[in-house]
Formats: sequence, C-alpha cells, structure tokens
Amino acid sequence: MPYRPRWAVRVARGTRRLFRAADDRLGLSPVVGRLLKHPVPPGAGWLYVFGSATLIAFMIQVVTGIALAMAYVPSSGQAYDSLRFISRDAPFGHVLRGIHFFGASAMVLLVGLHTIRVYLMAAYKYPREMNWLTGAVLLALTLLMGFTGQLLRWDQNAVWSVIVGAEQASRVPAFGHLLARFILAGDAVGGATLSRFFAVHVFFIPAVIFLFIGAHVYLVVRHGISEPPKSGRPVDPPTYRRWYDDMLAREGHPFWPDAAWRDVVFGVGVVFVIIALAQIVGAPELGKPPDPTNLVAYPRPDWYLLWYFAVLALIPPSIESWVIVLAPLLFGLALLLVPFVSNRGERSPKRRPWAIAVVITAVMMIGVLWAAGARAAWSPDFNAPRLPDTLAGASPAVRTGATLFHDRGCENCHSISGIGGHRGPDLTTAGDRLTTAEMVIRIMNGGRNMPPFAANLRPDEVDALVAFLRSRRR
Repeated sequence: MPYRPRWAVRVARGTRRLFRAADDRLGLSPVVGRLLKHPVPPGAGWLYVFGSATLIAFMIQVVTGIALAMAYVPSSGQAYDSLRFISRDAPFGHVLRGIHFFGASAMVLLVGLHTIRVYLMAAYKYPREMNWLTGAVLLALTLLMGFTGQLLRWDQNAVWSVIVGAEQASRVPAFGHLLARFILAGDAVGGATLSRFFAVHVFFIPAVIFLFIGAHVYLVVRHGISEPPKSGRPVDPPTYRRWYDDMLAREGHPFWPDAAWRDVVFGVGVVFVIIALAQIVGAPELGKPPDPTNLVAYPRPDWYLLWYFAVLALIPPSIESWVIVLAPLLFGLALLLVPFVSNRGERSPKRRPWAIAVVITAVMMIGVLWAAGARAAWSPDFNAPRLPDTLAGASPAVRTGATLFHDRGCENCHSISGIGGHRGPDLTTAGDRLTTAEMVIRIMNGGRNMPPFAANLRPDEVDALVAFLRSRRR
C-alpha cells in the first residue's frame, strides 16, 4: 500500500464524512450517481462531445459575466467609461473580456456543431423529439445572448447595431412598431435601452438557458444517448424502446468513466483555447463613444452574425421586408417541425443523402455569406490609406484636390487605382466619364448612397476636387 502523509489521510476521511453528512440531508447520491452511471451505447465516440463542451462554454460565460458585472456600470453615461476601465486599467480586465468574447464565440460554434451532428445522425427521431425541441430553443437563446451582449459595449457600432435590429423588427406586420419600441425601451436608444439589454443579457436569458439545460439533460438521461446510426436499422416507435433497453443491457457501458473521459479531454481543450485566444488576441477593441446624431454609421455585428449582415446588404430593396420577416420565421418553423415531419425510419446519413445535402448547402451558404460580410464591400473603408504622390499629380490644384479627397472621406467609399473603398463607383477614370458640370452636381447634391456636400465644402474646395477628378483618365 503506497505511503500517504497523515494530513492527507485526515483530509480524505474528513471529506468522506462531509459528503456522507451532506448526502444524508440532501440525497445527492441517487441523482449524481444516476447521471454519472447511466449507460451509453457502444460507439458513442468523439462526435458526441459537442453538447457537454457547449455547457462548459456557457459556464465560462456565467463566471466571466459575473466578474465583469462587478465593475460594469449599466448607465448610458458611465457604461463606456466603465468598460474602458475594465479593458485598460483593471487587473486582468482585458484578458477577462477576451475570455468572455471568445467564450461566446465558442458557445455559438459548439452549439452549431452539436445541432449538425444531431441532425445528420437523426437523433431527433422517436423517442427524442423533445430533446431536439429543447435544443432548438437553446440554439436560439445562444444567438440572442450574443446579440444582446454586443450592445453592452456601448460604442458607436453597438448602438447602431441595435437601431438596425429595431428597424428590422418594425417591418413585422401589425405589431412591428410595438416590437421595435419594446427592443429600444422607447422611441430611441438611450439609458432605458441599455438597462433593458443588461437585464435581458445578464438575468433573463441565462435563467431561461439554465431551465432548458436542465430539461435537456433530464431528457437525455430519460431516453438515453442515441446510438450511432446504422444502415438498415430504422426507428420503429412500437419496438424501439425494448430494442434499445436490450441493447444497453448487452453492450452498454457507464457514462463515467468509460465515455465521459472524452468530454473531459475535449472540454479542457476548449477552455485552454479560449484562454489562449484571450491572452494572445485579446478582447475586441472598443469603437468610438455612441453618438446617435451621427447618421453616417455602418454597424457590423460579431462574426457569428456576419452572414446575416451580408444577407441584408445584398438582397434587393424590393424584397427586403419579406426576407427580414419571413426568413427567421421559416427557419424557426423548420427547426421546430423536424422531429414531427420525420420521427421514424432510417437514421443513417448513407440512407438520408438529402440530410447531407441540406447540411452542406447550409454550411456553404453561411460560409460564402460570412466571407462577403467580412469583406463588406458595400460599407465604407474608414482605414483607407492616403493616395500616394504618384497618383496626386503635379498641379497644385490637383494635389489639393487629392488631399481633400482623403480628408473629406471620399476615399472611404470610392476607389482610385485600387486604393480606397468600394461602396461607391470606382473613380479611376472619372475624367473620361463625367463632365465638370456633372461632377459639381453630384458633389453638391449627393446621390442614392452619397450624402450632399454643399454645406461642407467651400467653392475653392469644390474646384480643387473637380480638378483632381478631371485628371483621372486612362
């Protein structure tokens, strides 16, 4: 028998006595024992770890969220400064914000992978229809938690993101204006909006998530973990339960430790990656303080909503309202109807090629739209560099116009020789396409996506800009 110090023996004995005393009063053993020892089918390997990893990511969000809330002030006048204090001055504040940010990203990614795995393996079929429905609600709550958390940064991008979200909600027929007022807690973004989002993000959504996690875990234990699908072994509701119980009695093994070690290893890896990213990359930088009077704003959501941002930017204006209202509604209905439309029959992806096609199509569509949203050619490039002297020209008027082209923000939307934004037309050869009068009219009066500059430019500055643009020829 290996030697153990007396203090270690005493600690172990004391711990056992403490657990027995607590167990005698609370009855923990039957509950914990059932959770840890419930049998799982053979073959439940690494593809089954995403659910527990999502739970770990959520717990990271709860812990870091509580720590951040201790220093965060949910007031329109102090929220930005308190978050800047956390990021710059509070001990480990920047890393803590990074852990919270990357924890949210991990939670969205993992719940998405878990949903894909369950769908491909048809684990939503009888008797696990309610498992799927509670999981679908958790998926929606995860995305909603990410959206509400973005406003708490209380910078220009966050404020305008919520304004855009409220404007989209107002498109809902009949009660859209009431929904928009509910989101904004009034007619405009202000302190009431921030207080509402703080309460929803910190109290309401986590409480509902805990409730549905409890229901989801209860259903998993009640119905058992779905066995890996096999071709030619369809689900038949009248006989499935007896077959499943007999299979577990013959071949099943306890969740702990035979299967749980994979969840532990993967979960530890998730925690390590989140902390490493928070330490190396850090939290997202805060933008400028919110200014609702600044109408020239182009908000962008966090990466997991960038694909939807791209959809709204690319769809034709004539069908914009229909897409904004119907797309989320149809997607939600499709998720909820999956177990009712097909709760029996084949589970193997080999016998369900349409399921593979649905997943591949959805992943490719989101990936392409995400890439488009990351580039966001329809948004101004506020970091566009100044045009080099070789493009400015030798004439004093042309050089002055080139300087104004950058200083007045024209370069954010228009490109010249590949330098600048892409929201507006390329002006590399503007001198070949537009006359002096046409240039003056467009600069002074603006256009469809271009603000008028009549009140912001002196006549000599207009002349210099036109001279510069007229010099842009092949």
